[in-house]
Formats: sequence, structure tokens, C-alpha cells
Amino acid sequence: MPLITFLSDFGYTDHYVAAVKASLLKNAPQVQVIDISHAIEPFNIVHGVHVLQSVFRDFPEGTVHLVAVDSQGTREGRFHAIKFQGHYFLAADNGILSLLTESRPDYMVELPAQDLLAHPAKDILAPAAAFLAQGGDLKELGPESHVMRELLNRQLRLSDHQITGHVIHVDHYGNLITDISRDSIDAIGHGRQFKIRFGRETVDQISANFNAVDEGDCVCVFTSQNYLSIGINKGHASELLGLYFDARVDISFFPVA
Repeated sequence: MPLITFLSDFGYTDHYVAAVKASLLKNAPQVQVIDISHAIEPFNIVHGVHVLQSVFRDFPEGTVHLVAVDSQGTREGRFHAIKFQGHYFLAADNGILSLLTESRPDYMVELPAQDLLAHPAKDILAPAAAFLAQGGDLKELGPESHVMRELLNRQLRLSDHQITGHVIHVDHYGNLITDISRDSIDAIGHGRQFKIRFGRETVDQISANFNAVDEGDCVCVFTSQNYLSIGINKGHASELLGLYFDARVDISFFPVA
């Protein structure tokens, strides 16, 4: 069955989500629409990218992802549809697709948008998403484009004995998701002992789950996407530690004796 996922910063108190779904159903009544989230912080494309990157590969290839975060986009009013890693994505040209793909989509077209509309997610993105979900050819949606608004992901700082990363997301439970990957720890650490420093706290191991420590204690685990996460067992780490988006996290490795 064709799938469309829907991610937005519309919230749950207004009609905006329903209006987009009505457009999808009108244009593709047989397509299944899966909500990823509509609680992305308003205009926060970094939050939107994190949530989308965390889940889109769990869907079958060919899935169409309608991304309505900061959906008015820029003053230029451009909207794009792209193919990336076997999936389709549609969004305003606000930098979100450049962060998702690191500015390397497999193919990109610019969607026709003659006027700045009050609800482009409903009037531009939804009809295009419905077309793709029903087997339409991406190339028929608009002219091929090689120009998108580009934003850069923050890069890790790596040395022989240290990794410096940052918090890229605070989840619903207050856990601090960092940009430090399991691969980077393996590549620098080579099995050495280490200390993870964040704020005034240190942890010297990465646990299998949050319950590996006593309630109220700090704990580090890997997310299902293999990124380092800092939490407090049964507590809100962000509030209790006073750490938020972009907070620095260091891992120092001990020299081999």
C-alpha cells in the first residue's frame, strides 16, 4: 500500500493538520497517511530534521514524506521535492532538506508555486505528495533543480584522545541526544577507558539502558540510531542538569599504559 508520512510544526489545537490531510485524501483516497509528529517546535527545522532522520529509514523505500516544518519557507517562496536513499521528501526551501541530505539529494525538482499561499503545505506539498504516492514520476512535478538553501550540520571535533560534540535534541523525557555516534567512539577509543563530561557531571561507562543505574543517577546510553544519549533514570536530565540544545559534551580517553 502506498504510504505518505506527515511531519509538521502545526500542533494539535488548530485545523492545519486536518486541512492537509483533507487535501491528501481528496487527491489520493487510497493512500495511507502516517503521522510522525505535529509537535515539532514552531519553525525549528533542526528539531524536525532530528525526528525525521530518526525514523524515515524504518519505512519502506518509496515512501513519500511530507515535511511541513516552517512550511512558509523563505521570501523567495521555493518548494522542492527530492529523492534520497530510496525515499521521497517534499518541503519548503528553508534548509531542512539540505540538513537531511547534507546537500546531496539523488534528484531534486522545484515545485510550481506562482503565488505565496497562506497554506502551502495543503495547496502545494500535499497534491505533489499524493501524485508521488500513486506512482507518479518525480520528474513530472517540476523542472530539475540544483539550487537549495544550504545549512550545515555542526561537526564533531576529533583528536587522538578526545571527542567534542553537542546536544542536538532534548526529547520528551528530557534526555539529551548528542551528535556523538557509536562509530566515532569506536574509531577514537579503540576500547580504551574514558570519561564523558557534560556540565558538572561525568560518567565513565555507556549502559545498555536507563535502568542500569539507580533512580536519580546520570546514565549514558546509545539511541536506536546509535547516537550517545545522556539521561537521568526517572528524571528530566535537561532541567535537572541545566543543559539544553547545543550544550557541549566531551569524551576523554585515557592513554594506553
